[in-house]
Amino acid sequence: MKEKIHPQYYHNAQVVCSCGNTFTTGATQPTLRVEVCSHCHPFFTGEQRIVDTEGRVERMKRRYGIK
Repeated sequence: MKEKIHPQYYHNAQVVCSCGNTFTTGATQPTLRVEVCSHCHPFFTGEQRIVDTEGRVERMKRRYGIK
């Protein structure tokens, strides 16, 4: 492997979710901020909720006239 071309690896990187959940993992950045984690994602929680951060669902509903 070539020397001095790889990013520094942090074994104890802190991940912070927008729901308030935090956990530790390995990453190339010391802290990571995410919008959705396994504690608040609809697939893992089992609730029917659409995760839409950019308004794509509403735009599709307006385009195709879905009510």
